[in-house]
Amino acid sequence: MNAPTAFPDQSKPVPPYKHTPLFPLGKDETPYKKITAEGVRVEKVLGKDMLVVSREALRALSEAAFGDINHYLRPGHLKQLRAILEDGEASPNDKFVALDFLKNANIAAGGVLPMCQDTGTAIIMGKKGCNVITDGDDEAALSEGARDAYLRRNLRYSQVAPLSMYEEKNTANNMPAQCEIYAEGDDAYKFMFMAKGGGSANKSFLFQATPSVLTKDRLLAFLKEKILTLGTAACPPYHLAIVIGGTSAELCMKTVKLASARYLDALPTHGSPDGNAFRDVEMEQEIHKMTQSLGVGAQFGGKYFCHDVRVIRMPRHGASLPIGLGVSCSADRQVLGKITKDGVYLEELEHNPAQYLPEVEQALGGEVVKIDLNQPMKDILATFSKHPIKTRVSMSGTMIVARDSAHAKLRERLEKGEPLPDYFKNHPVYYAGPAKTPEGYASGAFGPTTAGRMDSFVDQFQAAGGSMVMVAKGNRAPAVREACKKYGGFYLGSIGGAAANLAEHCIKKVEVLEYPELGMEAIWRIEVVDFPAFIIIDDKGNDFFKELNLG
Repeated sequence: MNAPTAFPDQSKPVPPYKHTPLFPLGKDETPYKKITAEGVRVEKVLGKDMLVVSREALRALSEAAFGDINHYLRPGHLKQLRAILEDGEASPNDKFVALDFLKNANIAAGGVLPMCQDTGTAIIMGKKGCNVITDGDDEAALSEGARDAYLRRNLRYSQVAPLSMYEEKNTANNMPAQCEIYAEGDDAYKFMFMAKGGGSANKSFLFQATPSVLTKDRLLAFLKEKILTLGTAACPPYHLAIVIGGTSAELCMKTVKLASARYLDALPTHGSPDGNAFRDVEMEQEIHKMTQSLGVGAQFGGKYFCHDVRVIRMPRHGASLPIGLGVSCSADRQVLGKITKDGVYLEELEHNPAQYLPEVEQALGGEVVKIDLNQPMKDILATFSKHPIKTRVSMSGTMIVARDSAHAKLRERLEKGEPLPDYFKNHPVYYAGPAKTPEGYASGAFGPTTAGRMDSFVDQFQAAGGSMVMVAKGNRAPAVREACKKYGGFYLGSIGGAAANLAEHCIKKVEVLEYPELGMEAIWRIEVVDFPAFIIIDDKGNDFFKELNLG
């Protein structure tokens, strides 16, 4: 018989193997600060110097990282915000949002209130050199450090554990973390730490395209359509990342996340027959100009939908073309770390964001309409009805806070034939979930959550007399516009990404009304003063985001 043998003929000549890293990164130019020298030593093992890293060194680095990234930003991000204020082509609303973000960064840098109420999922990537020795419990040590940061600081616990397919419980410590450790390098242990909020994580998209898309005109048309689907719910201006190709769908999306954090900035800017990933700088500039022309702007119309764009081209299977999109939002939270023979180091973030504030605050955002929320709901609605969409308002009085889980509880009441509670009919509803309240403060960081998650409740709730004025962030489904026109309701857009500023200046009292077992998703009553927002959907069927093809 001439059947093939189980093993190939080892005598058959093959060319020498030349390894090309998929991600050939250049020199690390990151500015680092030293955390500690403890827990690190060098020992001889079989005649070779080995870096021995203690469990405590890993834990301490992780805790420091998640503390820093919830309060401080990279200088480059802050410079981009200041540049918006100095750009004559930026819209007044672009400038209003950018200034609010700079104020927010300044408050967060005090180390008490985090910059965003959604303090994120803890994500850790480590690259362990071949000459590094630990006790093998690295994932647990790094996760413990992340947990300690969430327990010791005023950060929100956002992780829910499934008890069954339909029952969940908040883990009350923000665990589990997502931890991935790779074998790479020699005498150092390198890390990237990221706190990824739900809003920006939800704007991660994989499209299984076909190779027919790979012409310039077709690809740009494809990307423009998909970029518009990002909407504004994840708090632009964005750091937009696009990946074309990938040896698998999951690697395509992982590369999107790394690119959005500017982790891959040092890639080469051209490809090779060996198949390395590279940045297409020319396409980055072209797509950035495209985003500026969309008119979406920094949440409420204008030029600054994106701070910048990263486009990574990767090798692919000849029959596949995965295309990934994702963003890092205004809470641009990632930091690099490393452990070497000299100690434990963390990327130096900006501790003095006040230097990026303008010396004299401009009057931004146009005319402001004052709204008294303590008058009857019919009078509140009549006041809103006098003003067109895009109107900037400043609200004072009582609001009710409720998001996904609370809405589900209220829907159960309606489905049992019970009415909505009076508080849900008499006051505006703010879609939000607070971080922990620091001692001496009325509120923890308390910014808006993504409105779209509550879209399916609106018609039913407005028919029952509730949700007549809704406050949140981002664009909404046509069903919300139709419900507001039918029942006389309004949707107001609040500035996403300015949670510390709202807590410091606008929210004066917070108390739980119902469902305390839901943790941060309980129903709250809050008292606000000069709470800023824009009329996005009115009682006549007008929708600001529909004009931008987002509604």
